[in-house]
Amino acid sequence: MTAQPVQNKARKATRRTPPTLVAVKAAEEADLVRWTPEEVVEKQLLPYRSVRVLREACYKRRVFHHLDGGRITFSPMSIRRENERTLVAPLAA
Repeated sequence: MTAQPVQNKARKATRRTPPTLVAVKAAEEADLVRWTPEEVVEKQLLPYRSVRVLREACYKRRVFHHLDGGRITFSPMSIRRENERTLVAPLAA
């Protein structure tokens, strides 16, 4: 048996639907979320295993974080920046 060539079927042009108001509001509110150090360790958003070590790193300003009213919090932006900072590039790159 010989393999039959695969024929490409013509695809219909689809219209992109504009984002709904609910989706836009959800995206805006996602940047307003703040996590405590306990939640960051529990959800494993950063490579820290204990809350105490994470807090001490924040006190020494080794980790991107926010001081909201004197309390340490993490936003999605600060989590992204910390992950970019600690990224290890592969040797093949």
